[in-house]
Amino acid sequence: MAMITHPLDSLDSYIAFFNQQPLPALKHTVRELQAMREHEDDINGRTVAALVLGDPLMTLKVLIHIEANRRARQNHDITTIERAIMMMGISPFLREFSEVPTIEEQLVDYPKALVGVLRVISRARRASRYARDWAVLRHDLDVDEITVAALLSEATEILCWVFAPTLTQNVYAMQHAEPGLRSSVAQRMIFNFSAKELQLALVRHWHLPDLLVSMMDEKHIDNARVRTVQLAASLSRHTTQGWNNPAIPDDLSAIESLLHIGREHLLNRISAPHEVIEPLLAAGGRAEGSLPPA
Repeated sequence: MAMITHPLDSLDSYIAFFNQQPLPALKHTVRELQAMREHEDDINGRTVAALVLGDPLMTLKVLIHIEANRRARQNHDITTIERAIMMMGISPFLREFSEVPTIEEQLVDYPKALVGVLRVISRARRASRYARDWAVLRHDLDVDEITVAALLSEATEILCWVFAPTLTQNVYAMQHAEPGLRSSVAQRMIFNFSAKELQLALVRHWHLPDLLVSMMDEKHIDNARVRTVQLAASLSRHTTQGWNNPAIPDDLSAIESLLHIGREHLLNRISAPHEVIEPLLAAGGRAEGSLPPA
């Protein structure tokens, strides 16, 4: 697989690059899928889906494959991994996705980037857990769609770590040198575009279902499902930086407004560490400080 070693001059150039590269997955995911092939008669779709949903790039890879091989008679979008597996069948699914390149192979010469990408994957998993829990609390019509959208919220940053490790390290170095620098500003300085701008361009190019794309687009922030995904990603990002992050009280206020629950209940649901509960209960916060304008 190739690497991006210098910033490209257009979104179309980035799209062309990623179109030419096979998306890798975590080594653990690939090994588990290979092991499942040995006893696939005893495996069900839910078990396979649970494994895939621990891996943002494998999840993305499956959705891209399903859309690229969309049948003419298919008149509805496939928006969840379990439905994708049901449509393909377990045996064809395992054959298709058990022999793919791995993130660890791609970054074998970039150990710091491997640590970086694993941290972002962990952040995406946390966002998907938050979003799923809040979707259940909101009695959302399809909790699995919310889970997938939140898991993919960090997909482009993961891609940048995997295919442009040096440039991505430069983004983090800039933010470390200037702690108040916003991620989107640093990304534009290094890549010419922010991760969110690139992500929307890519998912639209890959024709991912409109429902999933809209949940990743801040322009639709007035929609409760979009707020669920965006706030889950925001809280996951800020708590990863430490529970004393000054943006967390604003996140909590916005989530309380979305879910119509009190802060103590919310802190228990997100498993906040015991030592931060009292300070966060007293911290206040502004919901509008966490959300982009509608």
